[in-house]
Amino acid sequence: MLGPIDRRALLAGAGASLLAGGTARAQENWPQGRQVKLVVPFTAGGATDVLGRLVADKLGQTWGSGLIVENRPGAGSNIGIEAVAKAAPTGDTLLIASVGLATNRYLYAKVNYDPVKDLAPITMVALVPNLLVVRNDLPVKSVAELVAYAKANPGKLTYASSGVGTSLHLAGELFQKLTGAKMVHVPYRGSAQAIQDLMGGRVDLIFDNITSALPHAKAGTIRPLGVSTLKRAPTAPDYPPIAETIPGFDVSSWFALFAPAKTPQAIVQKVYQDTKAGLADPTMRAKMDALAAGPGGWTPEELGKFLQAELKKWGDLIQEAGIKAE
Repeated sequence: MLGPIDRRALLAGAGASLLAGGTARAQENWPQGRQVKLVVPFTAGGATDVLGRLVADKLGQTWGSGLIVENRPGAGSNIGIEAVAKAAPTGDTLLIASVGLATNRYLYAKVNYDPVKDLAPITMVALVPNLLVVRNDLPVKSVAELVAYAKANPGKLTYASSGVGTSLHLAGELFQKLTGAKMVHVPYRGSAQAIQDLMGGRVDLIFDNITSALPHAKAGTIRPLGVSTLKRAPTAPDYPPIAETIPGFDVSSWFALFAPAKTPQAIVQKVYQDTKAGLADPTMRAKMDALAAGPGGWTPEELGKFLQAELKKWGDLIQEAGIKAE
């Protein structure tokens, strides 16, 4: 006969087994009956928002339930990222983040989250190259000629960006670090006005997102010199990688999915697998190609390693250059 303690132990064990079984079934059936939210830490209309909504629409179709997109802009994406980092790890709150996830801890005096400890990587959505373009009357027609001109005219060239700490800004800083050239940074509130000033000859060059720079380059209003990624961009194969002239030069505007840390692995894997399948869909691929967005679909482990590498690369550069967010 079981004693009181044995009965209690048996009942506790049975209860734990039922709870575990219920949790496992809930994870297996996720997201049925649940409202999932994708947080975009920027305003509507930008690249992160556009890509986030494409993914949300595709996942909503796959899951047979709507996936709400919530824009939570502010503080260079810190407000939205922090909201997800502190959300319950149930799979109900997801994040689409960009390079700020790797740079903000070095740019801002205080960031209330740890990009590695507080978030679980899911998958890369897309990588978008930057395109180095110069004003038409600048007397350079290649990356090598630009390097030579910049060195011969220290501090005279101006390079525009869409703001302090953006991939456009950091590309210029990396260019200077790897070549020894000295240029003057001119930050804008977005790249649209920067491109207008480049065409007007008020600034000399910009490492703009290829999506926005390519139409102007093809129209001949600005001169393209090269792409910022190690390989040629499929949407712009005529432009050589800057790294062919400047070894080690590799910059992408990237966009990836994350969840709060401790989100069950079964849920992380489901979002990863469904996103990967969605990105491979021909209709989805055509939409991504139109944005010059390179394919993602990386495993959570691959994304985690990439984030660590980005933290190291940009953290060192930001600290060396003494860059601080406005």
